[in-house]
Amino acid sequence: MKSPFKSLTAHAVLLVFAATALLPLLLVLINSFKTNAEVTANPFALPKSFALSNFSTAWEYGNFGSGFVNSVLLTGTTVVVVLLCSSLAGYVLAGQKIRIWPAVMVYLTMAMTVPIQLFIFPLYAGVAALGLLDNVFVVGVILAAINMPFATFLMRTFFLNVPKELEEAALVDGAGLVQLAVRILLPAVRPGLITVGVIVGLSAWNDFLISSTFLHDPAHQTITLGFLSMNGTFSTELGAMMAGALILVLPVLGVFIALQRYVVDGMANGAVKG
Repeated sequence: MKSPFKSLTAHAVLLVFAATALLPLLLVLINSFKTNAEVTANPFALPKSFALSNFSTAWEYGNFGSGFVNSVLLTGTTVVVVLLCSSLAGYVLAGQKIRIWPAVMVYLTMAMTVPIQLFIFPLYAGVAALGLLDNVFVVGVILAAINMPFATFLMRTFFLNVPKELEEAALVDGAGLVQLAVRILLPAVRPGLITVGVIVGLSAWNDFLISSTFLHDPAHQTITLGFLSMNGTFSTELGAMMAGALILVLPVLGVFIALQRYVVDGMANGAVKG
């Protein structure tokens, strides 16, 4: 049994980590209801009067209405493309169903180590030549390609944990490839799909580099770019900036809290085999 000292030490370390993670969010929440004078005077004090005008100001000048819709479309496109392609690639690589699978693994490993900044200029030239700038779906596909190597590696790990006997039994019973994938394999790796979807979705929602490069029209920009555009205009209006940050963070925080159990289970199950 663990000694009380070790248990207390472990809990103390976890409390420190939890406080480190939650304190910034708490400060953003408190200061989002303050006036600029109150934030400047004491950012740690409770608001004297809840200034809801900060949220309307941030929503209007950050163009959060269209930005929220664009972020949802971009994130949804990225997640759907990544889950579809990485699950198929992970299944093929896990079962070693192609002869060149070692070369593919090496290629994916190299792709994860190469920074995307090296391809920004030729990629921008190609997208501009095709007339596809200011298109959130195109940006979603680009972000999906960036996240594909990591997602494929993770999905391959989950497929390695699926017993081969399960696939063989389904084929013996007469299941086709579509039935095998939809009714047998994908439900078996559902924790992996949720884990990959959450990780890739958070990355796409918070993306700045790719979105700012290919989305110039304010009507097509994401909520992240809308919030960052407030930095110059409202750099002195800290209350409005905190309200905008809260609007930006709340959807992501809500999704992660709702799916955190699946993400933790998925990461634990995916770490069994490599």
